[in-house]
Amino acid sequence: MATAAEPPNGIWAPGKHYYRMWQTVFEVDTKYIPIKPIGRGAYGVVCSSVNRESNEKVAIKKINDVFSNRIDALRTLRELQLLRHIRHENVIALKDVMMPVHRRSFKDVYLVYELMDTDLHHIIKSSQTLSNDHCKYFLFQLLQGLNYLHSANILHRDLKPGNLLVNANCELKICDFGLARTTRDNGQFMTEYVVTRWYRAPELLLSSDNYGTSIDVWSVGCIFGEILGRKPLFQGSECLNQLKLIINVLGTQPEADLRFIDNSKAKKFIRSLPFSRGIHFSSLFPQADPLALDLLQQMLVFDPSKRITVAEALHHPYLSDLYDPLNSPPACFPLNLDIDESIGEPVIRELMLREMLYYHPEAAYANAFY
Repeated sequence: MATAAEPPNGIWAPGKHYYRMWQTVFEVDTKYIPIKPIGRGAYGVVCSSVNRESNEKVAIKKINDVFSNRIDALRTLRELQLLRHIRHENVIALKDVMMPVHRRSFKDVYLVYELMDTDLHHIIKSSQTLSNDHCKYFLFQLLQGLNYLHSANILHRDLKPGNLLVNANCELKICDFGLARTTRDNGQFMTEYVVTRWYRAPELLLSSDNYGTSIDVWSVGCIFGEILGRKPLFQGSECLNQLKLIINVLGTQPEADLRFIDNSKAKKFIRSLPFSRGIHFSSLFPQADPLALDLLQQMLVFDPSKRITVAEALHHPYLSDLYDPLNSPPACFPLNLDIDESIGEPVIRELMLREMLYYHPEAAYANAFY
């Protein structure tokens, strides 16, 4: 549980109060009453809280010492910029970003999200029975959220069960946009390390620098297979092993389906793998709805140009009783979130402050530059 704490420097800041959770002191706006810690990671700690002005329960994520790692600071900035523009029932809502006491020297960032009960990773690992309707509803919501993101020109690039938050009523929301990009940044596709390996599309494993929205579709296929089988579909120990596992299930690919590989060494490696007939998804998931397996098969296609799109997947017969195009409008306009990856701490700090002021316009006029 949250316990009251002293300010780390012994000075009480106006408009703030202090709580300790999991050995971490939270300096939060007085309108938020922390309840208990609910998660932690390399970034810091997340706690549940109540906004006493609205009586709404929220999740407050404290990112510790955000500028100690420039790449992590850029990820945080990217999430702030992206979620300010996104409004969709299947994407997590960023409700607030707290203003720091010292604008020129702040180290920690506090993000306030809508509160969810758990994530899909925990549900898959649990003993809870998942009916076909559960599986279908989770997939439908994931595709709905992703369809909106793709219509806004956004690739998520790190979809996995742990990044899909779920409520007790089975509502699903996509979160963690630190690796997200607009489909072309600075006119070039990004080539750096992306996507947790088990959910990484073949074109990324093969070091292709020409990828698009189909990488997210592959990840969705891996997640759907994991929902159906209650374990990860391709649990590779490293990159080449991951490719071997994929070929073992999908089967040896015809030469025409290797044309997208622009790295000659990568293509040679794929050709060198032992012949595989592949494994029918019906034998991997004997209890699954045949329509579910048909859709899974169209998502897990080796050649990205032949992979089903998110929009096409939503029109698949498996989802016909859930999908209504009239209730699924696309984003109003494509986003352009290009950030110069070479910017330093002063510029990142200034850009973060701009994002914070969006939630606190009254602070723009306050003389609070300490």
